[in-house]
Amino acid sequence: MRILLLLGLLFINVSCSPSEQSFPNIVWLTTEDNAPHHMKLYNEHGASMPTIEKLAKEGIVFDNAFSNAPVCSVARSTLITGCYAPRFFTQFHRRVQHVPLPQGLMPFPFYLRQAGYYTTNSHKQDYNFILPEGVWDESSKKATYKNRKPGQPFFHVQNHTLTHEGSMHFNQKAIDNTADEDLENIKVFPYHPDTKTFRFSYQHFYNRHVMVDKQMGKFITNLERQGLMEDTIIFYFGDHGGVLPRSKGYAYESGLQVPLVVYVPEKWKHLFHRSKGSRVETFVEFVDLAPTVLSLAGISPPEGIDGIAVLGAYSEASKIEKKNTSLGYADRFDEKYDLVRTLRVGKYKYIRNYQPFNKDGLFNFYRYKMLAYQEWRELYNDGKLNTQQRQFFESKDPEGLYDIDQDPHEVNDLSSSPEHQEILIKMRKQLQQKLAAMPDLSFYPEPFLLDHALENPLVFGLNNKDEIKELMMVADLSLSRFDEVKEQIKKALTNDNPWKRYWGLVVCTSFGEKAKSFAPQIKKMLEKDGENLVRTRALEYLLLNHKSVDLRIVDTLLKNAKSETEASLILNSLALVKSSRPGLKFNLSKEIFPPKWYDKPNDLVNRRMDHLIGKP
Repeated sequence: MRILLLLGLLFINVSCSPSEQSFPNIVWLTTEDNAPHHMKLYNEHGASMPTIEKLAKEGIVFDNAFSNAPVCSVARSTLITGCYAPRFFTQFHRRVQHVPLPQGLMPFPFYLRQAGYYTTNSHKQDYNFILPEGVWDESSKKATYKNRKPGQPFFHVQNHTLTHEGSMHFNQKAIDNTADEDLENIKVFPYHPDTKTFRFSYQHFYNRHVMVDKQMGKFITNLERQGLMEDTIIFYFGDHGGVLPRSKGYAYESGLQVPLVVYVPEKWKHLFHRSKGSRVETFVEFVDLAPTVLSLAGISPPEGIDGIAVLGAYSEASKIEKKNTSLGYADRFDEKYDLVRTLRVGKYKYIRNYQPFNKDGLFNFYRYKMLAYQEWRELYNDGKLNTQQRQFFESKDPEGLYDIDQDPHEVNDLSSSPEHQEILIKMRKQLQQKLAAMPDLSFYPEPFLLDHALENPLVFGLNNKDEIKELMMVADLSLSRFDEVKEQIKKALTNDNPWKRYWGLVVCTSFGEKAKSFAPQIKKMLEKDGENLVRTRALEYLLLNHKSVDLRIVDTLLKNAKSETEASLILNSLALVKSSRPGLKFNLSKEIFPPKWYDKPNDLVNRRMDHLIGKP
């Protein structure tokens, strides 16, 4: 009935002039790979972006806006559905296969179209799910709101790529041709080495911000010339955090926090809880933007999504004022695997590293095309970094706690601080409860999910909610002292459920040498376990802890891989071992796999194998 009413109102309004429009136009201006840390609007040392700064004066600046994921396909899948990616199996970048959305849930532009909006996207999609019919009227490089009917309201996404990671693949000559004095005012973050390479990378990135700001200025000028500004609410935000090393793909604030500015036309100011020119502390997550756009359009957000409206008719001012939490997740990032979950509550950030031995700096082909990444790794290998700069290349702790107000770059972990134990335990429980309630599908390995959850990921998760909670309990054994959980680890390693054995081994690797009493049992698991990925985790523990292993078993595990994804996960463990034990040599050949797994340069198996066998 509500949709029919809206359609009727829109029909009546079709012949009206833009100034009499009954529903606001809504525009998203998005830029790729940039965090607020690089913008003068948020950081005095950042790039000046006059177009966005003008929007800010005529709108609202959100100081605590977050992508839930630090990489594009996962972030965009979250944005357009309003749902946490690990609940629907859209959390891996990029998807091996597109997954179906749950029955009855559609990407939010679908609801706008049903209500009479003209929906256009120029042009990036990059979703990890199967896009249903009826979402976009146009989605291409040429997509434009100008093709709508007279007086028809529109929702338009204009994506800008000038700040994308690929723009950072300059050569050494560009650095050498830049005078040192041109870089003397660049302020480098404390976890980066303060070198000419890094200073130039910052300057280059800031220049790209200036360029993209001009692009957005032209778009807004076009709106002005068409007399559309008074009827158009404009959002500006980044598609996730920044792209300098240790941002994109990593669940730190540099990878998750985004700029968010919303332009408020005078005609539609009644839809906003704050006045023009204000800055707000309210936390906004990407899951909130879908219901927020619907709310601004007078549409009740659908049931089953995770976000809430922070603006518009269906937002509650008292609830929004108190909103101070954000969830983050990072899983496979191209060929690099990890499993990290984060929770912001006010000024505190809790990080749960479920596989803390997976170093942030583990080789990832596309990342290491950037000269700053290459130099950073070389300086680490040469022992020329300080403690904060080395962290990126070393094993992490299973959990971390940071005071973002005092430590915005997350380099001083408070998880061992006696005075912070209460907040640590509280946030740990909050995150555990949130992941269990979801439930988070990532407690099963990606290859298993592809085989068993692909048809209906949501139903699979609900049907296995209790087991996922049990797997989480095994994984969380790494948060206790080894002596306190030794018997529970032993039970996990002998459990009939292969994924409890799997997580038991991950916990052993997290404890490292403290778990050496299990080494004989782990060797037997490597030789005889019935699940290939359990055997892989056994190999990982033994090699990372310098236990003797007949390396011919590596060939067996790779031959047993039933899919390219399973092979990728095994190769990730081998790459991790190589980074820790560079002198250890594996006798590897791509020909062990079906050619279709490595016949394209960007195939994940191909990238990992090139790295492991020493190809540049």
